[in-house]
Amino acid sequence: MPELPEVETTRRGLAPCLTGNTIQQLIVRERRLRWPVAKQLARRVDGAPIRAVERRGKYLLLDCSRGWLIVHLGMSGSLRLLPGGTPAGKHDHVDILLASGDLVRLTDPRRFGALLWAGADPLKHPLLARLAPEPLEPGFSGEWLHARLAGRSAPVKSLLMASHIVTGVGNIYANEALFRAGISPRTPGRRLSLERCRRLVQAIRDTLSAAIAAGGSSLRDFVGSDGQPGYFQQHYLVYDRAGEPCRTCGTPIRTLRQAQRASYYCPRCQR
Repeated sequence: MPELPEVETTRRGLAPCLTGNTIQQLIVRERRLRWPVAKQLARRVDGAPIRAVERRGKYLLLDCSRGWLIVHLGMSGSLRLLPGGTPAGKHDHVDILLASGDLVRLTDPRRFGALLWAGADPLKHPLLARLAPEPLEPGFSGEWLHARLAGRSAPVKSLLMASHIVTGVGNIYANEALFRAGISPRTPGRRLSLERCRRLVQAIRDTLSAAIAAGGSSLRDFVGSDGQPGYFQQHYLVYDRAGEPCRTCGTPIRTLRQAQRASYYCPRCQR
């Protein structure tokens, strides 16, 4: 599933080409995404200038001057910038034709993505209104995390993936950040001291920043806006490395299931 680094990589790739451009036409080949694409969406965006491309959590936000396009890549989606007239494939569900002659194509094999409209402030949309602070912004701090984890008996790994705790930290990067912070994924949230929360916040920031610099992770379907895969998976410390030696101490990496997701950890380095 594209997580925050993959979505931010997509945003950075698209922003220079889309900002200041104009949507000539929206072509919808398949409306049956996670939520049906509104039939009136093309009428709302055709002819609209794009003023900015922003991100909130795992959502891309296109400022269309008269409202906002909200895009979610789902479990297998990608947004690519292509030359106009590029033939569409089986899973190419939406094209945004641009005045420049290029197009932005939403490809989504599993159709868990979304293309929605917000007529006013997109941050007030029901999907975005209650999201927690961004992990790379000052509002997310050790003090914030410590306060949010207080009294919670759930494992810290599961809590990091909850959008009311921190926005956009998915399974891959929660595993990697916990290793960097030396914290076991099984540790109850309430047991983390303020100092360990500060260490974990910094580990989350370091992990996400490194992943963005590497263009995100490409495990199955994800490619950036230029069609190129990310390569952060080449630098995983624990994720998907069960049985392999820890890069720090040599102890075999272990795995367990938490909330139906795989967790990877070093039993020696993480306590």
